[in-house]
Amino acid sequence: MESFQSLSSLGISQYQVKCLRRGQIQQFQLKTLSHLSQVLRISLPELVQTFSTLDQSTAEPEDDPLQRLQREYQRLATELQQQQQTLRQDLQQEVLQILESFLLQWPNAVYAARNNPQLPAVNLIPLTRPIENLLQHWGIEPIGEVGEVVNFDPQWHQLLEGGNVEPGTPVKIRYVGYKQNIGPNFPMQERLLYRAKVGLIN
Repeated sequence: MESFQSLSSLGISQYQVKCLRRGQIQQFQLKTLSHLSQVLRISLPELVQTFSTLDQSTAEPEDDPLQRLQREYQRLATELQQQQQTLRQDLQQEVLQILESFLLQWPNAVYAARNNPQLPAVNLIPLTRPIENLLQHWGIEPIGEVGEVVNFDPQWHQLLEGGNVEPGTPVKIRYVGYKQNIGPNFPMQERLLYRAKVGLIN
């Protein structure tokens, strides 16, 4: 622990040093206590216990800085939990709005397909457009198309048969992969979600 004389060199004001010498740490706000904790490299409870002269057996709860810190921590934790719940609900609402037409029409399409086996499957393709819109809204793009012949790139492709294949070798995409454009920077950063699974061309 640094001496009181050296505290000012760490960015602690003379007033704060005086309060610490007098054991009046309860006068500090939580932000100041957090700063002092970082500067002195001790935890908040240690800081309070070291510089507080309050008699814990007689002090009122509202005058106890440690209990005040605990209440503030609990308040912040509750506020953070509420914010997370609000963000989750907003995201769910956004997704439901994008998928609204799919959610309404897909059950009818399934019913029609079950009752009419001759119904061409190609008629169902337009109904999946909302899912494509959702992926596009999140910056998610497919890696290749099924049946497409591409040059093997180990960053984006995974060989189904196992073994090794040289980069640049022509391969055929069996299952598409996905990547996501992230960040505001230009050019856009890309994050791999799933590699496209490819096979050798016979």
